[in-house]
Amino acid sequence: MELKIGTPLTLEPTYTDRVEFFHCKVVEQDGNILFIDYPINTVTKKTAFLVDGAQFRATFITGDKITYAFNTEVLGRKMGNIPTIMLSCPPEEEFVKIQRREFVRVSTPVDVSVEFKNNYYQFITEDISAGGIALILKSDPPFKDGDQILLTIVLPFSNGDIQYVKTEATVIRIFEKDNRKFASIQFVDTDDIDKQYIVRFCFERQLMIRRKIDAIR
Repeated sequence: MELKIGTPLTLEPTYTDRVEFFHCKVVEQDGNILFIDYPINTVTKKTAFLVDGAQFRATFITGDKITYAFNTEVLGRKMGNIPTIMLSCPPEEEFVKIQRREFVRVSTPVDVSVEFKNNYYQFITEDISAGGIALILKSDPPFKDGDQILLTIVLPFSNGDIQYVKTEATVIRIFEKDNRKFASIQFVDTDDIDKQYIVRFCFERQLMIRRKIDAIR
């Protein structure tokens, strides 16, 4: 995908637990290399120094108000009238369309432990987003609509890392669909870092699903 000169990018590190965002603009594009101006930390308002090889998730908004995201890596620097940083730019099929980034829902199985009344129960998700999950129920659950539960969600990332996200949650409803039973769960007061883990995981799974579809075509 060709990004227009001046397109604002938001960079989010994927190599650290720390939640940070950096703003920059596209200065030039040469094939699969993007040249950006030096990014600014959104909190400190200071220029950020990006190490070669550092990996980020970049997001931008098109003129049609559609948000896209892609994975990128710092390749180096280019000196000129305007000093720039070189980022890798993947092929267009690896750009993921995002409608509401923080609540992107992805259909994928994830192991979840539910703590309810000091007892623990194991489930697998039907789908997951940064706002909640749907659990697959093989029998009637011990909890009901409106109950408060504690979740431990296991997130396996493509690089081999595994993150365990713990969050309080509310059971929204128990329902049936296509002769299967599910529990719709809404997260409550999820830690910002944990929420970012879920957002990254959903983004990775979206990209993985898209690659599988493209391979079948």
